[in-house]
Amino acid sequence: MKRRLTTLTRCLFIFWLASFVHAQEFRIVRQGIEHGQITRGVKSADGATGPWVINLLRVDLRKADIRLQHAMDEAVGLETTSSMAARYGAVAAINAGFFTTSGTYRGDAAGVLKVNGKLLSEPALNRVAVGFVNERHTTEIIFGHLQFDGSVETLRGKHQLNGINRQRGANELMLFTPEFHRTTLTTPEGVEIIVRRNRIAQIKDRQGSSIIPADGYVLSASGAARDWALRNLRVGERLRIRTELVAVEKAQSEKWRRAEFVVGGVPQLIKDGRIEITHEQENIRANFVTDRHPRTAIAKLKDGRLLLMTVDGRQPGYSAGMGLRQLAEILLEFGAIEAINLDGGGSTTMVVEGKVVNKPSDATGERAVSDALLIVERGYRIQDSGVRITMKAER
Repeated sequence: MKRRLTTLTRCLFIFWLASFVHAQEFRIVRQGIEHGQITRGVKSADGATGPWVINLLRVDLRKADIRLQHAMDEAVGLETTSSMAARYGAVAAINAGFFTTSGTYRGDAAGVLKVNGKLLSEPALNRVAVGFVNERHTTEIIFGHLQFDGSVETLRGKHQLNGINRQRGANELMLFTPEFHRTTLTTPEGVEIIVRRNRIAQIKDRQGSSIIPADGYVLSASGAARDWALRNLRVGERLRIRTELVAVEKAQSEKWRRAEFVVGGVPQLIKDGRIEITHEQENIRANFVTDRHPRTAIAKLKDGRLLLMTVDGRQPGYSAGMGLRQLAEILLEFGAIEAINLDGGGSTTMVVEGKVVNKPSDATGERAVSDALLIVERGYRIQDSGVRITMKAER
């Protein structure tokens, strides 16, 4: 009996010591917002075994708010995380979703993106996402896999919507909303339908880059979708647009419908308190999981708090970067029960009180990205660009 008590006492002491050490790793930035920086691993000349420089933000969402914003207040374009944090008066921030890095559509989200209740980009390849449901006194964090279902309906028929605010592919029908940009940025091979107040105002065949009306949207179609549009759409007719995020995990459907902010990541790292890396399900190469890179992650902790983490990398002798299993293990150590991987590499950035606290890996310094998660004091409302879409998503 005495031996059992001794063993139990030792275990409790180790648990208390780990909790004490973790408590010492954080400093209070603002009410409900804590920042910590730790170094793990062994220093070596080539960085093969470390070290790893890790920055953490721990947020009590009863005392602070989280917001998601896109660069330059549009659905395309690039801006640094520190610039977005400064413009919106954020206490802290990290980079968020993956994005198109070059070409006309650089800065366009490469996955689901919903900002201030408006869907700016559809999910891709069944990949994981995180959503934020704002309640009166707190914010609930949800994780899961999403799919997109959308359609355009007129008197003469209905056609599937292939996507929102991204480059139009072959045989696709795309929706461009006012949040995207001043124009659609399209080439002239398709047809574009300008809609104002839910009625077709103009049909422009073989013309590109149509101006997107503030009181409507533009449908852009190519190939077979163009043929359908020319056969079935008429100036003056009313259109019905339906856009919906469909939760793969059905039990979460109602919460996803109420999420004001949603951003995609890849892949899932932790589910129900256990490591569960879903790279195969999300069509990701195995070496993306195993190779060491700078990483950005978001997690929900056992006590309901939010944890944001960056790991620096590609800097031998300073920080080697991590594979995703290592990343998940560190998140578990800090109490994560759900977690996903966000955009990493040169994008990995954490800002606290106006200062970049990690060391981005690009030789030129902090990289411009597409969107960022901003931590603000509770009750502080970030104003959007003021643009409103007259059409509404059907649920």
